[in-house]
Amino acid sequence: MTEHRIFRTSFASIYPLYVAKAERKGRTKDEVDEVICWLTGYDTAGLDRVVAEGLDLASFFAQAPALNPNAPLITGLVCGVRVEEIDDPLMQRIRWMDKLVDELARGKRMASILRA
Repeated sequence: MTEHRIFRTSFASIYPLYVAKAERKGRTKDEVDEVICWLTGYDTAGLDRVVAEGLDLASFFAQAPALNPNAPLITGLVCGVRVEEIDDPLMQRIRWMDKLVDELARGKRMASILRA
């Protein structure tokens, strides 16, 4: 089976898109950082380092300090696919991140987004 092209996409190339999407909807870069850090265990300095190094998404998640134990609580549709039904663990993590940013952009409360 061939590897998905998204796995080799750099985090640095999609991160500004996440920030722009959130800012268009009145949210902030700090809020984007908060949801990504919640999911992956990175801190803000770690995210800055990952962007500077140009890590691809496979490496981004492989080097993540600690995936949040509540991440499996992230459910719903991203691009017409239920995130809880994705078989590939890496693809599921990428879609979890997409889903969190989508929820942020839609105006959900941070406590709800972070599954508190």
